Amino acid sequence: MMKVVEYENLSKLNAPFFDEYEKVFSKVARKGWYVLGEEVQAFENEFSNFTGAKYCLGLANGLEALNLSLKAFEFDAGSEVIVPSNTYIATILSIVQNNLKPVLVEPDIKTYNIDPSKIEAAISSKTKAIMIVHLYGKACEMQPIIDLCEKYNLKLIEDCAQAHGAKYQGKQVGTFGDFGAFSFYPTKNLGALGDAGAITCRDEEHYLKIKALRNYGSHKKYYNQYVGTNSRLDEIQAAFLRIKLRKLNDINLHKRMLSKIYHEKLTDKVIKPIVQEGYYDVFHIYNLRTDNRDELKKYLEKNGVMTEIHYPVSPHKQVAMRGIINTDCPISDKIHQTTLSLPISYFHSEEDINLVCNLINGFYD
Repeated sequence: MMKVVEYENLSKLNAPFFDEYEKVFSKVARKGWYVLGEEVQAFENEFSNFTGAKYCLGLANGLEALNLSLKAFEFDAGSEVIVPSNTYIATILSIVQNNLKPVLVEPDIKTYNIDPSKIEAAISSKTKAIMIVHLYGKACEMQPIIDLCEKYNLKLIEDCAQAHGAKYQGKQVGTFGDFGAFSFYPTKNLGALGDAGAITCRDEEHYLKIKALRNYGSHKKYYNQYVGTNSRLDEIQAAFLRIKLRKLNDINLHKRMLSKIYHEKLTDKVIKPIVQEGYYDVFHIYNLRTDNRDELKKYLEKNGVMTEIHYPVSPHKQVAMRGIINTDCPISDKIHQTTLSLPISYFHSEEDINLVCNLINGFYD
């Protein structure tokens, strides 16, 4: 019988945590305090300790983390925010939803992260911030980006949705910029059992402002200082995240081990993720690139291996972006046309990954 290697299976992924989940669910349910209570506060403290950030605030999801990061700055409508051209659409949506203009900068074709050498040419008198994305679990090249922010007095927001625990020169993502925006969507390395997110920051004024913005713009109940929103991490998800956070280093190490098998055993006829000194990659996604992407995907599926495409359509070509983005992004297009994501979950075994390697190598042989 043919062995099936699923791309992801959230039940199998979370199976090692079920007993603890059930205990904390009962504990929180019986306590009767379900919003902004002890579990959220504890998770915020533990996640800030994990990342090395001074402050952390739990939010409803990753998009809200990006949205509130921009909202806190109160930029004038029409101000420009530089963003990578090959990011997931949520990054760009946060800019548009704040009445700001996304200015797309192409990625480095080797790392898939924003190319620092291309950023300066995109800076104008209207530029207020750079929103970088640590894509696939690989940190961006931060130093030249930080230098540009200092040179032009720009704010820096990190989209860390795919990079929990990733590092650049020994320092964790989410600690370089004014804000780090995290998603805990269930498929992430640190995933909840529903939607959840967080912001990290280093400035007390920003911390207090976001704390109010997430709760209707209120520091004190029924007294509203800002035009806020309802974006609160709930107690149940915070309790689940606390359990999984204790194992996040193990999850990342497991995914790095699986990525090493891919890197060593996959044929050089496909383009594998680049491995660089000074970067600690956590492989939320293991993507390869090949001009035979669609044929390879069908071949693998026929042989029991499920894959995904992150992402099939470049942001500037999305219907929703018509009239908003009028930019040609050939490097982004090339990535989106050739990328294929291979199985690399916490529940996958070395045997699973070896099977995938053998099938891919056989396809090219």
